[in-house]
Amino acid sequence: MKDHWIVRNVEDVAPVACPCGEARRVITADDGAPVSIHRTVITRSAQKHYHKKAAEHYVVLQGTGEMELGNARVAVRPGDMIFIPPLTPHVARGEFVIINVVCPPLDPSDEYLVP
Repeated sequence: MKDHWIVRNVEDVAPVACPCGEARRVITADDGAPVSIHRTVITRSAQKHYHKKAAEHYVVLQGTGEMELGNARVAVRPGDMIFIPPLTPHVARGEFVIINVVCPPLDPSDEYLVP
């Protein structure tokens, strides 16, 4: 059986614009991984949204901001870890950097805006 491992440096991945700032999608569904892993720089407020299938796991690396999760608003700072289950409306606000682990891997069609 062939090993299927990946070592990829975040700086070797081109950034892409995302609703909340800029993401480097380091590990993706194209890699055959069971999750996707992104380094995201939050610089602007996106529209509140949710995912029907995906759960997101944020690890705040630096900066500060706020997460709106459902009807709650929670301040975030480095070291915080956030679990966002499927169907939870959410939005990030402020200027901070996160690692985002998405399970199953990110599917852009699984993002639904909250009016």
